[in-house]
Amino acid sequence: MTERVYNFSAGPATLPLAVLAEAQRDLRSLPGVGAGPLEVSHRSPWFRGVIGEAEANLRRLLTIPDTHHVLFCQGGASLQFSMVAMNLLRGTERPAGYVITGAWGTKALAEAAKEGDARAVWSGADDAFVTVPSARELASAVSAGAVYIHVTTNETIQGVQFPDDPPAPAGVPLVADMSSDFCSRPVDVGRYTLIYAGAQKNAGPAGVAVAIVGDDVLAGAPHGLPTMLDYRTYAEHGSLYNTPPVFSIYVLMLVTRWLLNDVGGLEAQRATNRAKAELVYGAIDASGGFYRGHARPEARSLMNVTWRLPDEDLERTFVAEAAEAGMTELKGHRSVGGIRASLYNAMPLDGARALADFMTAFAARHA
Repeated sequence: MTERVYNFSAGPATLPLAVLAEAQRDLRSLPGVGAGPLEVSHRSPWFRGVIGEAEANLRRLLTIPDTHHVLFCQGGASLQFSMVAMNLLRGTERPAGYVITGAWGTKALAEAAKEGDARAVWSGADDAFVTVPSARELASAVSAGAVYIHVTTNETIQGVQFPDDPPAPAGVPLVADMSSDFCSRPVDVGRYTLIYAGAQKNAGPAGVAVAIVGDDVLAGAPHGLPTMLDYRTYAEHGSLYNTPPVFSIYVLMLVTRWLLNDVGGLEAQRATNRAKAELVYGAIDASGGFYRGHARPEARSLMNVTWRLPDEDLERTFVAEAAEAGMTELKGHRSVGGIRASLYNAMPLDGARALADFMTAFAARHA
């Protein structure tokens, strides 16, 4: 297959065509460098410019205050599960509260519990993770003495999302895993003591995770942490203590440049993402029950739309016929089954429209 498909993968995910074209053009030899981005030293002037622009672009997109550091890490969000707890929870006598809205919050809690008193303060597990807590529910569940509260703003597997910045009780630092909705909408970064995200959904390729870390985290981290698991190492060395994922950061820089210059910022991107999601949810809601959405309407993700068909045979047929029609990676996560369409930033509106039209036609044939 040589023609591009509409790639609905949950990650690594589709990238903007303009970014792919520029990376392809420069892969063999960067202008003025004479070597490609897979070959250039992380100590070179070229890469220092790249990582500097990547940070500057993120600061502009998210209006990151000077009180927060932008760090480029390896190990994905899964390593951040441990780093967060090592830097904030280890050595304290206070608990950390975890809001469990799906599979990734569950994994984050399991890693944090290895470092100290980490506990679930709210969980949607009994209802199969179909919603997120309200501000009132969180306020009543979280102790004012908690060292931090941790949320997952979007759960890729279950397809639930906080519709806006999650509320946190006054005086309790807020930590967020934003891996699957990072840079998809504006965020009030100043409300968070720490934000982390793997890049491979909305901001770039796999291989780099972004951590936005407040001064208070660096000041309060315990001594004696392993060097590469200590946020201070990244902050003090500009994320260049060791060889970073050069190519991944380069592509992230190109994606953030695209978000600024081509898209027009995160308000514009959110509007496009909402329009895409409305097309697919509209096909679900208009199907007369043939398609059954997983998330409750108030918690529906704009990033990952999840639904079931009347039986698994039909789901397999749906995935196969969609692939033949040029729409791939629609099979739901292996742990829950069903169908999942990931509508990240680089998925064009035409892709969502093509999927919605296919869904309507498929339901008409098989209902």
